[in-house]
Amino acid sequence: MKKVNPKKHLGQHFLTDENIATRIVEQLTLPAGVKDVLEIGPGMGVLTKYLVQHTAYQTTIIDIDQESIRYLQAHFPELTGRILEADFLRLDLSKRFSNKISIIGNFPYNISSQIFFKVLEHRQQVMEVVCMLQKEVAERIAAGPGSKVYGILSVLLQAFYTIAYRFTVSREVFDPPPQVLSGVITLVRNQVEQLPCNEKKFFEVVKLSFGTRRKTLRNCLRPYHLPDEITKQPVFDKRAEQLSVAEFIQLTQLIEAHAA
Repeated sequence: MKKVNPKKHLGQHFLTDENIATRIVEQLTLPAGVKDVLEIGPGMGVLTKYLVQHTAYQTTIIDIDQESIRYLQAHFPELTGRILEADFLRLDLSKRFSNKISIIGNFPYNISSQIFFKVLEHRQQVMEVVCMLQKEVAERIAAGPGSKVYGILSVLLQAFYTIAYRFTVSREVFDPPPQVLSGVITLVRNQVEQLPCNEKKFFEVVKLSFGTRRKTLRNCLRPYHLPDEITKQPVFDKRAEQLSVAEFIQLTQLIEAHAA
């Protein structure tokens, strides 16, 4: 197994297996209209070295850590002007990129959910995401209705992206090894430009429905003060994890029409 030896610092877990790095980069499909690829948290550049080999797109990398930035500037001079020392969660994507983009990265476990919520905010610009993250989170995002791990991010992301769990990555290919397994997933923007309901209300309904996931929707959605003749419908006997994206849209439409 061919390996590189990244520098340890700040308690981060660096991917050290070149084969896995290549396999992750190969997941990029560059949907129509994509000219830019943004790598989040490149660390010591194990993915970056393969990204810069591609001429079909322009790579930009972003990292909040100064030590990583200095290393990347020294080792990837071809990315001069496109190495950003910044916090992705605070980056204004629409100002930085004029075109649609793909995102790739080994996402930090502690902010992966926040990254996905930012992706959702910019879903008209982010056409694709290829990422490695904690296996449990990856499985949750890719899960379908009826799964015990199906949750808020599953529904919200699947409303706008086609999601696939690609492969599992062992602890041994990181330095230092993390306590958990990792998983690689891909998200590709679907054809839904706008949901057939109030999207802000849709997000609100999904979050409220999963707030106490062991309860039925009838109990979870009490704050809407729906009339009894509405809450007697069979859908309100279900739990949030049983509803598909389409059913959540229908539920949002129902609430919009009848909420007090």
